[in-house]
Amino acid sequence: MRKYAGFTLIEVLVALAVIAIAMGAAMKATLASTNNAIELKSRTAAGWVAQNRLNELAAMGAWPDIGSAEGKESQAGMDFVWRVETGGSPNRSFRRIEIKVFSAGDDQHAAATLVSYLAHVPH
Repeated sequence: MRKYAGFTLIEVLVALAVIAIAMGAAMKATLASTNNAIELKSRTAAGWVAQNRLNELAAMGAWPDIGSAEGKESQAGMDFVWRVETGGSPNRSFRRIEIKVFSAGDDQHAAATLVSYLAHVPH
């Protein structure tokens, strides 16, 4: 009886199946990591849009009226829609400002929300 060096067909097929499963898991982990990076970039840019809106309101120096406003802005190559809700506060010298930023085309889930208060400074 001769001894052959090498692997049988079954051993090769099992090894290929194990490699295929491992590669599938690696691809899934890579895809999840990529999606997380894209989501983080979008949320960071949306946060910048919200902060820009708040800074513009503060820089205007005018006492903001109670109500809402919305507009569009691009940041980091992405388009966003923002909504500003201005409301009163228990202290009449302050206005409550809530800014929500949405990815263009998705007005249901805010990518960023910023709540702040602006003080009335008499001139």
